[in-house]
This record gives sequence, structure tokens and C-alpha cells, in this order.
Amino acid sequence: MEALGAAAWVLLRLSLASALLAFGLYCCYIKYVHVKYDDIPGAPRASFFFGHLPIIWRMLKKKELVHDVFLQWAEEYGPVVRLNFFHRITLLVLSPEGVKEYLMLPQYPKDRIVYGRLYNMFGVRFLGKGLITDRDYNHWHKQRKIIDPAFSRSYLIGLMGIFNDKAEELMKVLEEKADGETEIDMMNLLRRVTLDIIAKVAFGLDLNTLNNDLAPFPHAMSLIGQGLAGMRQPFFKYMPWNRKVVKEIQENVRLLRRSGKECIEQRCKAIQNGEETPLDILTQILKNAAQEGDCDDESMLDNFITFFFAGHETTASQLTFSIMELGRQPEVMAKLQAEVDEVVGVKRDISYEDLGNLQYSSQVLKEVLRLYPPVPGTVRWTGKEGIVEGVKIPAKTTLVFSTYIMGRMEKFFKDPQLFDPDRFGKDRSKPYYSYFPFSLGPRSCIGQTFAQMETKVVMAKFLQRFEFQLVPPQSFKILDTGTFRPLDGLVCRLTPRNPLTFEKD
Repeated sequence: MEALGAAAWVLLRLSLASALLAFGLYCCYIKYVHVKYDDIPGAPRASFFFGHLPIIWRMLKKKELVHDVFLQWAEEYGPVVRLNFFHRITLLVLSPEGVKEYLMLPQYPKDRIVYGRLYNMFGVRFLGKGLITDRDYNHWHKQRKIIDPAFSRSYLIGLMGIFNDKAEELMKVLEEKADGETEIDMMNLLRRVTLDIIAKVAFGLDLNTLNNDLAPFPHAMSLIGQGLAGMRQPFFKYMPWNRKVVKEIQENVRLLRRSGKECIEQRCKAIQNGEETPLDILTQILKNAAQEGDCDDESMLDNFITFFFAGHETTASQLTFSIMELGRQPEVMAKLQAEVDEVVGVKRDISYEDLGNLQYSSQVLKEVLRLYPPVPGTVRWTGKEGIVEGVKIPAKTTLVFSTYIMGRMEKFFKDPQLFDPDRFGKDRSKPYYSYFPFSLGPRSCIGQTFAQMETKVVMAKFLQRFEFQLVPPQSFKILDTGTFRPLDGLVCRLTPRNPLTFEKD
């Protein structure tokens, strides 16, 4: 017994010595990383081990926007700012020169750790190897080649009828509540209409979530949004009090993938049988894939989820922030309504030509994207050493490019906190490489034309029909859940504008 006790004691001492040795080696490695990167400007670390994480954790706990402290650091330490997280270093690149180099060229892949997290959501395949997350350039390029024609401007023009019809359904819901007293959850309704639109124009699905409070998809989207926020918190899924919501999130990701699989299989079968199929984005993609001889079912399903989630979430965000900001910009609002009255008048349906004539509307929407981009930026990884404005970028480094931060810097935009749509007027110089709400280069968002057409139709119809007031309190602060949304939501009271008798087209 004494021998066994002595042996156990020796093993314990060896284990402690090994742990101390490992800890000491890890400390040495962190110090090595510090020496390698400390010549790059950055805010003082809050901790040797955690780096800047304690600052971020405090802000998240208070529901403050982390990007705002990054903006402060950009003004103080830019154009390249060092961020320390344990032994990992991330560099904020806030230079048009750097944006041009790393976003416009295909040789810099998306970051493995950041985008790898989106492959699964709590163990269930989520975005997989869809267009957003695919890091293999050759595989991504093959997917993009198949999908691109479905998002061409000429093809999207044919979807104007659906944009109009679905937006009209929203107007009918709002008309029933537009008594000047009823408080309307605009953010919820805008998320629902964009979900109905993407489902119909992309996949031929009639979800009708605007008129069905029991529809499963809005709830699924909300839970997945919670999942994205939770994935950014350390140990979220392991906390006992989160087990129920994690399980619900997993079930709803599976629901989306099952629905997508059924939709794709039914459409493939219809095409093979020579049946009439909807002229939507899915049909276009399947036919292009067949011509290219590349029908990868898993990639197809990954892109179904990507379009379904990102395609409604980002557009709903832009619409929500647009109405929120117009609520405190009466002069901009008046000018915008005057343009809608002149271009659209009393027509029920908005034409593609009308969209081109809504020039001031375009400027307003661009200004909204400058201040409130639905996604704050993008992340790249560089395998080779580089230099940005005299700052040496070591090889094998994660680089963050933030359109939110650059869009709010005096260096790139005069009076950046001022909401000024005229900065995007035809006579103004374009903000090259400091404004990229849809990213830039070969990995730019495939759906940006789609999103702006949809947004213009919904906004024009809304401004054509209603006056509105924001219901206080409205802090105008931003909540980051992976995509941006107003911290306080968006609640309005509506009143009808002058009664309209629609012309027949």
C-alpha cells in the first residue's frame, strides 16, 4: 500500500511538473509572438495571456459595439492596428492601399478560423462550403461560375414582378395598422417580407410569413441569429443554461437543410421530367450546373442555406436602418418622398426603369450602408510577408478589413458622423477602397444588385404610402449578432399619406 501511495505521489508530482513545463513553454511562445508583432502599433494589452479580450468581453457584457473601440484605436494607431488574443495576432488594416492589395487579388484566402466556424453550427452543418465560406479558390470559382448567371442584371429584371407583389403584401399589412396610434414592430415585418421575397425569387417557395405568425422559418432565422452570436462567445454551448437553446438552434439548422434538400430534389426531378419549372434562381443554377457537369448536392445545399439566411438578413438590416435613420432626418425624408412622388407617382408597380431614376434614393441607401453596413467587414489570411503604408505585415497573419470603421473615419469621409446622402452624388468623387459594404474584388457579394433592387422597391412603396414616427426610446445604437441590427429594434407609428388611386400599368 505504501509503495502504491509513493507511486501515486510521484505521478502527481510528474503531472504537475509537466503542466508547469507546458505552461512555461506557452508563456515563452506568447512572448515570442509579442516580440514578432509588437513593432506594429496597437492599444496596450489588458492582459499578458488574454491580450485585448478583457476589453472586448466588458463591452459585450454591456451590449456595447466592439467595433467602436476599434474605431478609436484606428484613429489613434492606424493604418494597421495590432489586436492580441492569447497567442493569436489579428491585424486591422485601415488603408485603401491595403484594401486594394488584399481584397482585389484572389491569392489571399478567407481566414480559416473565422470562416471555418461557419461550416458547422454547434455540430450541425450550416454554411458548409457555400460561396461565403469556401476557402478553396478553385472550388469557389467553379461554384461562382455556375451561380453568376442567375444573379445577372438582365435576369434579375424579370423578377421585378415578384419584388412588387411581395412588397405590396407588406403594404397591405401596414395599411391595416396605419392609424397613427398602433405601435408596429417594423423590424420584425421587414425581416418577414425579405424572407418571403428570397424564398419566392430564389426557390419558388411561397412562405407567406407576413400573414402567418405560426410560420416556422422566421423563428428558425431568429434562432440561427442567436446561434451566430453564441458562437462568438467562449464556451457558450457548454454552459448548462444554454443547452436548451443550443438544441433548438441545432434542430432549426436541420429544418433549413431538410427544406433545402426537398426543394432541390423536387426541382431536379421536375427538370429531368421536362416539367414546367419556375424561372427562379434555383432553376437557373441547376441548369447551369448540369451544363457544367458539376451537380455537387452538398455544395448546392450549402448555397441554399447561404442565400436563404444571408439573402434576407442583410437586406432586412439595410431596410431597418434606413427607416430608423430617416426617422430623425426630416429634410432627407422630404426630399426622398418628393423623388418617389415624381418618379413613381400613383403607380402600384415600380418598373426597373423607375429604379434607375430614383437617384437620390440610391444616395440615401449608400449612406445608410456607410454608417450601418449589415456586415461590418471581411477577413483574409496572408501566407506571405507584405507591407502596408510602411508597416511590415508578417506572413501567416489574419487581416481584418472593416467597412464600418473606414466608413466612420474623418480621414476618408468629411464629418463622418453626419448623415449626408449628397456625399454619394454624381458630382462627388467616389470613395475607392474605403467603402465596401458588399466587399470588393472576386469575393464580393454575388447578391448585391439583387439586394439593392429589392430594397429600393420596398422603400419606394413604403414612402409612397406612409408617414411615420419612431416610438421612443430609440438609442440609434447598433447590436452586433454577426450582422448588424438596431439595439432597440424598430417600432413605428404610421399614418397614410394622401389617399392613392393606383393607375393601371
